[in-house]
Amino acid sequence: MSKTKKYILTIIIFILTAIAIFSFIKIVLWYIDNQKTKEQINNLSKKATIVEKEDTSNTQYFCTGDCKKNKFINVDFTEIEKQNNEVVGWIEIPGTNINYPFVQHKNNTYYLTHSFDKTYNESGWVFLDYRNNINELNTNTIIYAHGRIDGTMFGSLKDTLNDTWQQNKENHIVKISTPYNNYIFEVFSIYHIPTTNDYLYKDFSSNKEYQDFIELITKRSLYNFNTTMKEQQEKIITLSTCYNNKEKMVLHAKLLKQEKRY
Repeated sequence: MSKTKKYILTIIIFILTAIAIFSFIKIVLWYIDNQKTKEQINNLSKKATIVEKEDTSNTQYFCTGDCKKNKFINVDFTEIEKQNNEVVGWIEIPGTNINYPFVQHKNNTYYLTHSFDKTYNESGWVFLDYRNNINELNTNTIIYAHGRIDGTMFGSLKDTLNDTWQQNKENHIVKISTPYNNYIFEVFSIYHIPTTNDYLYKDFSSNKEYQDFIELITKRSLYNFNTTMKEQQEKIITLSTCYNNKEKMVLHAKLLKQEKRY
């Protein structure tokens, strides 16, 4: 073998070795972050008291019929607020692993790389868009999280694309509890789409602008929920995560009812 060929072979071996070492390190770091995230989830589940709650005289309805049967979740935030003063609510979606407190920072980047306890973690955490106020709802309230392949954070949001999830109507709700209000939303659109921000508007200047938005996101849905949307602006919630490296997984739901806790 010539010196030139040996030199090229050495370089190739060096590059492949470097790639292998880098990949191994990334896997180890992912595993460490994953374990820390699971510990956080288990710890928070033990510290938070979550109970189902019947409607009261304070309940406001934005629906009729069967939607009134869904029970609120009512979360005692006392202990978890001691761990993170930026916690603003708890979110639960039946038929998925989503059952976590969510937080809010002054930007939408911090909790992409920090866990609930604010330590560095590339698993991130579930967080509310910094532009929203969960207790004074905008027309569109937006919550983000990473789509972890182990199903944590919003990793199980993809489960809403499965027939088993879709065929069970009891799954078609999003429950949220905050220190001041409890909410129930009804899912009306689920889809994945090449990365865009056209579903991330929080307010609309007119009913026409709102209706155009609703038409856009409803037509994208990969399942027909047969949900009736009003012409006037309704309060909706949007969940956004990664579907893959180039696409986002998105869920939209409209407000069915709410109650003030105090």
